[in-house]
Amino acid sequence: MPPTRLTKFELQIMEMFWRRGASSVREIQEEFPEDGRPAYTTIQTTVYRLETKGALRIVKRISNANIFEAALSRDHAHGRAIDELVAMLDGQIQPVMAHLARTGKLTLADIQEAERVLREHQKSRKERRRK
Repeated sequence: MPPTRLTKFELQIMEMFWRRGASSVREIQEEFPEDGRPAYTTIQTTVYRLETKGALRIVKRISNANIFEAALSRDHAHGRAIDELVAMLDGQIQPVMAHLARTGKLTLADIQEAERVLREHQKSRKERRRK
């Protein structure tokens, strides 16, 4: 799948699809708080843009409304956003980690999970090399 760059608003809409599953444009619009809710046409334009980018796909049609579902996983979208951030920092991850730790957004549980994932990744790389 080609890299898919999503805007903050597109990610917000994708989060609704990941949480709700297959939905219409109207259902997504109604997920927004009434105060400050984007116009139907704004959501519609964004949803069709996400379809063009391959992040959403039409799964069925009810009357004149298309029902969409996520075609892009949350992990893929988050990974892409993180890759872009790291690229902006010339591949340096340490400043991101230090900032998250300083602001309290990185917990000990987060670090332990990262260590577990890193150990699994290293183990699978060693196993692939042996084959």
